[in-house]
Amino acid sequence: MEKYIYLLIIIHASFGGIALIAGFIALIFKKGKNIHRKSGLVFFYGMILSGISALIISVLPNHENPFLFAIGIFSLYFVITGKRALNFKKKNPVLMADKLISVLMIFTGTLMIFLPYIYSRTINLILVVFAIVGIFFSVKDLLLYRKPDRLRKAWLKLHLGKMIGGFISATTAFVVVNNFISGISAWFIPGIIGGFIIFYWIKKVAKPKVTLKK
Repeated sequence: MEKYIYLLIIIHASFGGIALIAGFIALIFKKGKNIHRKSGLVFFYGMILSGISALIISVLPNHENPFLFAIGIFSLYFVITGKRALNFKKKNPVLMADKLISVLMIFTGTLMIFLPYIYSRTINLILVVFAIVGIFFSVKDLLLYRKPDRLRKAWLKLHLGKMIGGFISATTAFVVVNNFISGISAWFIPGIIGGFIIFYWIKKVAKPKVTLKK
């Protein structure tokens, strides 16, 4: 069993590293260009494989890790919804899967908040923060799904915000595992920095283009 778990850990770390590099490339290159799209796809699939393997590892005997599970859930939610946001530029996108993902995130986030208290009468701050962020975005998405016109206009902001959110999750895991920052701050500093990056890009794409008169 340990051999298979070790293999899963290698898969998780390898694809997580690939996703980090590809995500950084997608972040710095001009949006919509070929290199952005290709590196974005590598980032997406790398995160999917890394996230799924994280969920499996975190529930295996002698390897139970609620923090790894939270990162896995968080990463998968953001990259999947970020990728699916590309469909929202269509006139009448099918939103059944998107609504289901949001409901599952709300349900999982609720469990992340209350299960530690039920089992050990303690509140896990990191899990609570991750859960609240996931629930907040999911509720916001569900409200937006009820307004197709606004959803169609917001597809690019949603895509950028969610994909960068997935990149923040991967960066957080990398920082924590390698002890680049000590203490609980390691869990939040990448998110704070990433929040400014998201704000920058959202403002950039929202800025109206000015055309010069001839």
